[in-house]
Amino acid sequence: MEPAGYFLRVGLLLGAILLASAPASAQQQPDPAPEPAPEGQEDEPGTLRLPFAFYNESFGVAAGYVEGRTRFPQPQADLLGSAMVGSKGSGLVFLIARNLRLDSLDRLFLDPTLSVGYFNENDAFIDGNPNFPDERAGANSSSEDNFLEGKGWDNFARLRMKYLLPIGHGEEQILANYKIEDGLLASGASGGESLNPFESGRTFAELRPFYRSQQIDSDDLDTDLKTNGADVSLFWDNRDFPDNPSRGNGVRTRLSRDFGLFDSSDSWTTMEGEVDAYVSLGETDWFRQRVLAFDFWTSFSPTWEIQDNGEIDNRPPAYTGATLGGLWRMRGFPAQRFNDKAAIYYAAELRMIPEWNPFDNYPGLQRYIGVEWLQFVPFVEVGRVAPDYDLANLHSSMKWNGGFGVRAWAQGFVVRADTAYSEEGFGVQMMIAQPFQF
Repeated sequence: MEPAGYFLRVGLLLGAILLASAPASAQQQPDPAPEPAPEGQEDEPGTLRLPFAFYNESFGVAAGYVEGRTRFPQPQADLLGSAMVGSKGSGLVFLIARNLRLDSLDRLFLDPTLSVGYFNENDAFIDGNPNFPDERAGANSSSEDNFLEGKGWDNFARLRMKYLLPIGHGEEQILANYKIEDGLLASGASGGESLNPFESGRTFAELRPFYRSQQIDSDDLDTDLKTNGADVSLFWDNRDFPDNPSRGNGVRTRLSRDFGLFDSSDSWTTMEGEVDAYVSLGETDWFRQRVLAFDFWTSFSPTWEIQDNGEIDNRPPAYTGATLGGLWRMRGFPAQRFNDKAAIYYAAELRMIPEWNPFDNYPGLQRYIGVEWLQFVPFVEVGRVAPDYDLANLHSSMKWNGGFGVRAWAQGFVVRADTAYSEEGFGVQMMIAQPFQF
């Protein structure tokens, strides 16, 4: 399971404890110098402080605490930390910041992420299960029981460096100036006006060094998968409001490389691309906002080589590259359920925000959690992994799942709980942010 998946942030949603929340690109101050926030926004940082409880197979009965602040430590930045421990002996500490800015390089933004976790029962869809000697774990036709269960540390660190190019909305305005009213964008859209990146949207050149080490100590195999390297991306963010888009699109291309240096388990390369698009269906008497959201994603590892003895060289670990399942893609399956040399994925969501907000009936509770809207989201996903990038093969025997999500805007954070059904059962994914272009 992706360690970020253990970063279960919990909020009160529909009277239940839900997992919440990570930094959203919050309402930001205008460039070049901080000024009073526009009407409908707050000058002070938004703060979410919440103890929580939850249960899953890795943690058992667990308790934790999350604290997040929007517009902190800088007007355009967000910061969040969480810690949790469970009855099965698992524990996790997670820290993340978004849109930190250097005074000397005003177009450069930094997104650091750090996670340190120990898991007593962790499922990994990697080879080594003696019950499946002739089947590769994670393949499209592989058994759902072909995985290893073990314990060990799972730690990662990333630092995304984003340089805003002086084109489109980023030409004159380095910092977005969103005006939010009752949780929805009222003005200050940063995209969605044109399909020309020189006229609309914010375009970023990105570099993200990464490191991850995952231990799986099981009865059948002890392994320690380590990777370090860097991603290089170009991201055209042409969405009107990235936290909860109602129109526009996003396009990202990414090249990831582990050079096999230091303590890396192997060298590898992956290429991937993602396109998402949003169509507003307008308001009705019952709904404040209705949006159709679409996503397409694909990945390929050109270095992946199968040797004569069946071993695979220069492949990315199962938790990265052409991987489907878990928090972001194919939510009806476990994290990293499918992994191979190539992958393709499609999704469609209908995001509906009703006029009804039950939290408004409880002003004392609202002062604490600040839920400004609920969003109800039926969705469907299809995808497949394959040993080669062949479009005909990738579009045959595809896996599918359908589901329903409940999301909320609370204290400037988007939180979500998605439930999906697949041929292998139900999956519940509770995490930060909307699922596309995270």
